[in-house]
Amino acid sequence: MGFGFNLFFIFILVPLTGILLIAWLLSRKLWIGKILGFIWLGIFGLALLSGIVRWLTSKTELDKDDYYGEYVINRGYFKGKQTDWQYNHFRFEITNKDSIFFYVTDKEKILKTYRGTIKTTTPYSSARLIIEMEQPIHHILTSIPTTHSTVHFFITN
Repeated sequence: MGFGFNLFFIFILVPLTGILLIAWLLSRKLWIGKILGFIWLGIFGLALLSGIVRWLTSKTELDKDDYYGEYVINRGYFKGKQTDWQYNHFRFEITNKDSIFFYVTDKEKILKTYRGTIKTTTPYSSARLIIEMEQPIHHILTSIPTTHSTVHFFITN
């Protein structure tokens, strides 16, 4: 937690809890116990909510294993004729043996396969993909791709 929460905890919450606890033990009044319970229930609820929000909004950090899989254009995320054309003509696969296969297709039929290898580098906390293709190479793979991770993964040039 932050510095302000620590000050609040030490100088307000702990003394208030001590005073209410002593008052409750001496008087045995139910409403003092309820106040004490609500205060601590609220603190635990806020801490839990804070943890959930932090987890949901945290930046995704990729490992090499996260790149393995089959990739196609997500027509639910991208729309239009160009998307449909790309979906029907390109797809690729990255295997756990660090191979990449880029397929030029006609819908389900594979017309040509371009092969290569992958490796990753970690200049920051997330692994960056490096693709090395065998020659000849398809023009889509001539530049180093950038990985964008949101809910879906997609590669751009």
